[in-house]
Amino acid sequence: MPKNNHLKDSPLLIEGAWEVCNQVGGIYTVIKSKILNVLSSFGDDNYCLVGPYVNSNVSAIFEPISDEGNDLVSRTVRSLRARGYEVSYGRWLVSGRPRVVLFNPYNEAWKLTDIKKSNWESHNIPSFDGDELFDQTIMLASQITDFFQELHDQNQHQQNIIAHMHEWMAGIPIPEIRRRNLDIKCVFTTHATLLGRYLAMNDPSFYDNLEKGIYDWEKEATHFNILPQVAIERSAAHGAHTFSTVSRLTAIECKYLLGRDIDAIVPNGININRFEALHESQNLHQIYKEKIHEFVMGHFFQSYSFDLDNTLYFFTSGRYEFKNKGFDLTLEALARLNHKLRVNNINKTVVTFFITKKEYNSINPIELESRAVLGEIRKICDAMERSVGERLFYMASKGDTYSTPSIEDLIPESLRLQLRRTVQSWKTDRLPFITTHNLQDDSKDDILNFARSSGLLNFEGDRVKLVYHPDFVSSMNPLFGIDYDDFVRGCHLGVFPSYYEPWGYTPMECVARGIPAVTSDLAGFGDFVINDLKRTRIDGIEVIHRKNSDYSHSAEELANYMYDFVTSERRDRISQRSAAEQSSIHFDWDALYDYYIKAYQITLER
Repeated sequence: MPKNNHLKDSPLLIEGAWEVCNQVGGIYTVIKSKILNVLSSFGDDNYCLVGPYVNSNVSAIFEPISDEGNDLVSRTVRSLRARGYEVSYGRWLVSGRPRVVLFNPYNEAWKLTDIKKSNWESHNIPSFDGDELFDQTIMLASQITDFFQELHDQNQHQQNIIAHMHEWMAGIPIPEIRRRNLDIKCVFTTHATLLGRYLAMNDPSFYDNLEKGIYDWEKEATHFNILPQVAIERSAAHGAHTFSTVSRLTAIECKYLLGRDIDAIVPNGININRFEALHESQNLHQIYKEKIHEFVMGHFFQSYSFDLDNTLYFFTSGRYEFKNKGFDLTLEALARLNHKLRVNNINKTVVTFFITKKEYNSINPIELESRAVLGEIRKICDAMERSVGERLFYMASKGDTYSTPSIEDLIPESLRLQLRRTVQSWKTDRLPFITTHNLQDDSKDDILNFARSSGLLNFEGDRVKLVYHPDFVSSMNPLFGIDYDDFVRGCHLGVFPSYYEPWGYTPMECVARGIPAVTSDLAGFGDFVINDLKRTRIDGIEVIHRKNSDYSHSAEELANYMYDFVTSERRDRISQRSAAEQSSIHFDWDALYDYYIKAYQITLER
């Protein structure tokens, strides 16, 4: 059960984000996974979320409730509806079933021009013309601001109210709450500065230049055409009573790019209870590894085969940001690993999956055809298995157990010929594809271009193979047939040596599933391991040095770690999976929600 950390005087906490009831990115996971801990600390009557009614699937995760209650939120919703506002009030159907207030941004489309004018005149926030997402966020912010105004009016200074808004997309209400002098304490959390993300992608000396203070935020934001968003981010940061972010690394960005020092660090956690049957991690690993074996046979064995018992599965995943997510460093390390394994004649194969999202036209039809033919081979082999069992049983029942029957006695010739013809028609001389899909423009794809230039093209003699899957893995996917969580369980190592990563959920979730993971000291999660847990290594987590190390040294460090992992004994890897699973307790919300409580205490004292 979550810790029960009640705040003094029982304040009402209103938490707002674009990702409330709207799965877009990592903030959705942050908001959703800590709900049980929030409710344990505040209670159902003193917690409510606000967000957009934009997701077409909202009705599946949202249950309307009556606004007839006498609590502050219900009175506020009732008053807004009486004034003509369209307000969706209900419960988010996730663990804890918290109350949510949702607004359709387009309810205020009729006054979009006035909203933009007010943002400029009151807070110097410029606007785009024709940017639909930006327009949605500011129309939503206008309604949320009116919600806070009504909440203030209904409250009459009787209860402390905290408005905790996440990211620039929910940030505009904060400077407006301050301008109207509402009796509401404001917390703003940026999970990654927007300008920092853009600069990191485009400036190889980003971190050095950042701490030198050479960036002109307005000039850079204008250059990247993100000035309105950055202006919102800065207004929210300067307007909040408490300004927070998820890691020390992002705190440095906030200082130099948003112009305000951080008041509190609120690291991201996970809900360990969500990962079922942790004690069975080894069994689950075996089950889902067999599923990955099936994919690998369909993808590679049409061209050539290798020993699956001596094959390890690595993977990396995340938003397609070639440099920021460390895809470039991962590929460089894999090229070096391939060389090390070949020159040392290590009889192991490493298949590395790149799971990301990139525009494509279709799944490669040859890939689908190969899987279909492999399915036919499976059916023929199953028929042979039944034939062997039936005929062997028949011969045994007659007492013919003194001589070993031949294959001709056990399997009909028709099945043997059918298997031979099917396998021969399936085999090909081409190399296995790197990507499973037909990309819209593969000539400009960084992952494919690196593979081409480095020679990592899935040659038979290569010890390291690449599979680039430019779409989410799900049970509806015809290539894998399992969900992403199960795919992770079937792998041996997660590789996430990010160059820019304000936090980094992927390695943390690997550990929770009992899968060792690599991160970097430029990821908030890696920095947390080093600085908060006071160690450079936790069982199952490797932190690659990138902060004060050049690209080549970091790639060599990663390649050496991978080499040691590949050449370790199977029992050692099993022990490491168990240790990784045990380490996950450090990252449970029960341990990390205290950081939020401290941020709220700071807020109430101001």
